[in-house]
Amino acid sequence: MTSHSSPAHARRLRTPRGEFAVVDAPPAAGVPVRGTALLLPGYTGSKEDFTLVHEPLAARGYRTVAVDGRGQYESEGPVDDECAYAQTELARDVLAQAEALGTSVHLVGHSLGGQIARAAVILDHSPFRSLTLVSSGPARISVSQEQRVRLLRDALAVMSMAECWEAILAMGPPEEVGGPARGIGDREQLRRRWSATSPAQLLATGRQLCVEPDRVAELAAVPLPFHVLSGVHDDTWPVADLDEMALRLEARRTVIDGAGHSPPVDRPEATARALADFWDGHTRTPG
Repeated sequence: MTSHSSPAHARRLRTPRGEFAVVDAPPAAGVPVRGTALLLPGYTGSKEDFTLVHEPLAARGYRTVAVDGRGQYESEGPVDDECAYAQTELARDVLAQAEALGTSVHLVGHSLGGQIARAAVILDHSPFRSLTLVSSGPARISVSQEQRVRLLRDALAVMSMAECWEAILAMGPPEEVGGPARGIGDREQLRRRWSATSPAQLLATGRQLCVEPDRVAELAAVPLPFHVLSGVHDDTWPVADLDEMALRLEARRTVIDGAGHSPPVDRPEATARALADFWDGHTRTPG
């Protein structure tokens, strides 16, 4: 690990669309400041999924702000109003978050967060310097993952969050089950994250993942630099689909050795290096 320290701290980010829980990590002391990045987590995830990349990115001069979207973990959101989690609403939240940071930002979205980031950029690209899609594909998720999401949605319709958590654990080891049972933190921390997440958020965004159309052509028309980053294997979107999407976007393409669907968790140093290398080439806002 890098020897630089990154005094990341949890705080509330106030925006015209409400407050959001974030982990805010400034650049390391004595390092030239290069920019700011806004990091969006995936389905059943949280801002903690980026914990291990804050320090190496701080050492490269980047402030990183990882956010819980509305209804995710420590950001409040309605528990029974799925309309509040329409993709356009979540995209407008991202625009408000970027504005609240007070500077043009590099936008990073993991999985579901990537599709929300894409929607935000298509709505208004002006707050952003670049967009990196981490393990986030061109359209709906794979058939196998769609089946898993549908099972979860069916369970949420008849079970409490606590009952669903026990059912998830009963499916097998976290490294095999994945989803909410896998991430940064111990079993109790992951349980708290799951329990605090809004069921309506999970239902609405799960549905989005299963029906998302291909919007790559719309995104390609946006005048921003793009980066498509993934692990060497991914069961949510085939890696070949991510390769093709990168070509259509004329994007930088990075494949992280030894990583699966969550490169910031699986290989944080390599992921941070790839992000910073990309950002270093785009230190000015595109005209």
